[in-house]
Amino acid sequence: MATVVVPFRSTDPKRRLAAVAEPHRTRLAHAMLADVVAAACALGEVLVVADDAAGLPAGVRHVPDPHHGQGAAVRAALDAAVASGLPAPYVVVNADLPCVTTRDLLALIGALPERGLVFAPATDGTTNAVALSDDALFEPVYGPGSAERFAALAPSTRLEAPNLMDDVDMPGDLARLEPRVGEHTRRVLASLQFESAA
Repeated sequence: MATVVVPFRSTDPKRRLAAVAEPHRTRLAHAMLADVVAAACALGEVLVVADDAAGLPAGVRHVPDPHHGQGAAVRAALDAAVASGLPAPYVVVNADLPCVTTRDLLALIGALPERGLVFAPATDGTTNAVALSDDALFEPVYGPGSAERFAALAPSTRLEAPNLMDDVDMPGDLARLEPRVGEHTRRVLASLQFESAA
């Protein structure tokens, strides 16, 4: 068993998708979160950091967002997990990975060194997922170049798995990833195409 943490900006989500109209952008963000949670549920408890629990997938534990960035959000969830006695490893997965599967997350855990961490970089050098053997290994080093900073925190393994590397930052990412996205994202994309054709 593992514990999964998903930081999620529930208000004004995915601002870099500004070309997508606001109600559709929110629907897409929630659909991608639902696909990440669906992949993660088989691993153990899933904690989602968000402003409130409204609209979160069923079965997740809500952790209030401290509003001090992604690192603080992850730290809040890790603290909540430890306080609740939830087991390591701790798997932190970004909410904008609509292609991720349970198998991808199991591969991440399988690559975890003893008393270390494993990380999945995005193509731009940021970090999309990290698994930690102990919550004390976490440091809030997100941002440009974070993959290398995570690698320096402890004995580490870099896992380059396409479904963990392919995040959604721009509208073109949705078109590129559409053949591989999870069912929740696929349904929303299909409904958006139907609505634009109507």
